[in-house]
Amino acid sequence: MVQILTVYGPAFLVALTVLVFVHELGHYLVARWNGVRVEVFSIGFGRELFGWTDSHGTRWKFSIMPLGGYVKMFGDVNAASAGAAEVEAMTPAEREVCFHTKRVGQRAAIVFAGPLANYVLAILILALLYMFVGQQSTPAVVSEVLPNSAAATAGIKPGDKVVMVDGASIERFEELRQIVSLRPDTTMAMDVLRDGKIVHLTVTPARHRFQDKFGNWHEIGLLGVGGRGVETVRYGPVTAVWRAVLETKSVTAATVTSIGQMFAGTRKTDDIGGPLRIAEMSGQMIKLGPVEFIWFLAVLSLHLGLINLVPVPMLDGGHLLFYGIEALRGRPLGERAQEYGFKIGLALVLTLMVFATWNDLFVHFRVVDIIKGLVS
Repeated sequence: MVQILTVYGPAFLVALTVLVFVHELGHYLVARWNGVRVEVFSIGFGRELFGWTDSHGTRWKFSIMPLGGYVKMFGDVNAASAGAAEVEAMTPAEREVCFHTKRVGQRAAIVFAGPLANYVLAILILALLYMFVGQQSTPAVVSEVLPNSAAATAGIKPGDKVVMVDGASIERFEELRQIVSLRPDTTMAMDVLRDGKIVHLTVTPARHRFQDKFGNWHEIGLLGVGGRGVETVRYGPVTAVWRAVLETKSVTAATVTSIGQMFAGTRKTDDIGGPLRIAEMSGQMIKLGPVEFIWFLAVLSLHLGLINLVPVPMLDGGHLLFYGIEALRGRPLGERAQEYGFKIGLALVLTLMVFATWNDLFVHFRVVDIIKGLVS
């Protein structure tokens, strides 16, 4: 625990500050483009540590609690935009720059811009990595099939080229590994190219438990096949961006699949991590090198954008849900309905934070075992 705070903590704060800044900058820029006055741009919550006010009247500041940030726009009653100030009491000039007097489409664009900025950052980072470092690429051709494995049972043979799994096209062995690892004990349709013909197979990856280089245990799906010809390929700017878009799509789909499996009870919730786990991973990636840390930053940015799109009040997705209802009804939900919605959303967000922290302390770091070892 001490190591996390003293060694891994700085890497975590650097990563979080970059991601939060980009997220809030998305809100800020689109708000300004739509004529909204932004009163506060804060990295962190609580008491201000230092800051400055620009010529537009926006207070840019760093606050004492570094876990997050916010943009407060004119007309908001709080940092979460959980309500509107009394619009009728505003002057015409104030209404012109008030967030809550803008059209529903404008408000939705401002809210959506935060998660979108995180996705754009992830795509940009990945594209730059693919241009200057390269992307690992292994042809999706099976060179080896382990005896008594899931692949052997399904009838996969050496020389088969995997072209599709459950409707998803496969070009690289890495793509096959990513899909299979998320689906232990799940039957999937697989198309392979064998002797110039497409062969349709059904395969059920075996459940496999392994320990990574950092000592963390994982359960994944395993076929029991091997590939050859690993190479690192650098791409030109256009291809790199396209590859980055495909990778963001793949990571997003994998994350949604994992969350769905947790709700369905087919995947343990031990993988849900909070700030302590993310801090540890940030430090571990720093140790591996700058390329690994930058890649980790891209994945974190994707996850931050995706989580904020969950339709839970208090998150950007919750605001978008309310705006969608407003667009359909022709008028916003009543103040009481919105108030209850934000209270429920706050309870859900706090519950998730407590659960993630519990996982960090008692499942991953085993604080109870550490304490027992100290007192025994």
